[in-house]
Amino acid sequence: MGVTKTEIFTQEQNRVADLAKAFAHPARVAILQLLAQKKACVCGDLVDELPLAQATVSQHLKELKRIGIIQGDIDPPRVCYCINEPVWEEARQAFGGVFDLLLAKACC
Repeated sequence: MGVTKTEIFTQEQNRVADLAKAFAHPARVAILQLLAQKKACVCGDLVDELPLAQATVSQHLKELKRIGIIQGDIDPPRVCYCINEPVWEEARQAFGGVFDLLLAKACC
C-alpha cells in the first residue's frame, strides 16, 4: 500500500480533503441529507430509510463522526446522530474558498 504523503500538504489542505471525504460516497451523502432534514436520527431509523445493511450504515456513521461533521449522543442501546453545525459551516466555507479561488483565475 502506498504512502499518502499528507505531511507535505498544509493543515488546511489536509482538512479540506478530510471534509471532502464525507461527500466522497453516495451513502454518506444520503446519511447527511437525512440528518439535515430530520435534525437528528437514531442509527436504526437511518437503516430503515436506506437500502443498506446496519453494519454498512454504522461504518459510514463512524467515518462521518471521525471527520466531525456529525455528532452522536449515546443513550444505550441507542445513538442519536445529528449534523455538527460548526463543522458543517467549516466545510461550507472551505469548499466555497476553494471554488472561489478557482473561479477567480481565468483559464485559457
